[in-house]
Amino acid sequence: MTTILTAICSVTAIGLICAVMLAVASKIMAVAEDERVALIRECLPGVNCGACGFSGCAGYAAALTEGGAEMNLCIVGGNEVLSRIGSILGKEPGDGVSRRVAVVHCAGDIETKKQKMKYSGIHTCTAAKQLFGGQGACTYGCIGYGDCENVCPSEAICIEKGLARIDTRKCSGCGLCARTCPNNVISTEFETIVVTVKCRSSETGAMTKDKCAKGCIGCKMCVKACESEAITVSGFFPKIDYAKCTSCGKCAEICTRGCIAQRGFTAEVRTQ
Repeated sequence: MTTILTAICSVTAIGLICAVMLAVASKIMAVAEDERVALIRECLPGVNCGACGFSGCAGYAAALTEGGAEMNLCIVGGNEVLSRIGSILGKEPGDGVSRRVAVVHCAGDIETKKQKMKYSGIHTCTAAKQLFGGQGACTYGCIGYGDCENVCPSEAICIEKGLARIDTRKCSGCGLCARTCPNNVISTEFETIVVTVKCRSSETGAMTKDKCAKGCIGCKMCVKACESEAITVSGFFPKIDYAKCTSCGKCAEICTRGCIAQRGFTAEVRTQ
């Protein structure tokens, strides 16, 4: 019995000594955290999308207080969050946050794109891509199983007729959908841009025409119509230099395939 009591007392004493040592060490070695970090974390949206370039909202808050980041990087929070951060840091907000929205660079739904097979595997775009690029004949377009919809924190994406569509009234521009899409069909662009290419195929015009009624065939009619020389065709599909684009819309008007859209991203909304 004495042996058991001795063991219990010894363990208790060791525990108390260790507790005291840890308490003292925590006081001596403690690193004071800038109280502004917690205040900034509270005003950030908490989406942890990484669009600011840091490891979540906490990482961005720390970088802001250390002076290693610009204040206007939170696309999700927008100008409201920018203003609050400026107040906490005692700085002027500056030029503000330019709102960005997600854009789907594909117009081929199940009615316009040819199907090469019936896919019955796991219904995710990532899984379908592993099997010959999915069931669509075009392996460059939207696969349509909603990986982007599943990660969208704003519920701004829906799949309609096998094609992802963005409700830009809800889109925060975080870019999670763009990073999730295995075919890189989605990008985030400034809301003010009103002309966009709705195709990512790099196959020849004849091959694209055979697979999708809305695919770009590289005819270069848009290049000829553009008076500001903002369009070039590379890899059988056009690229728009937005630094030169005047949003005149002539490229969209002349495109016989309808793969250049001039409706403004805010018009690409969910169909109810």
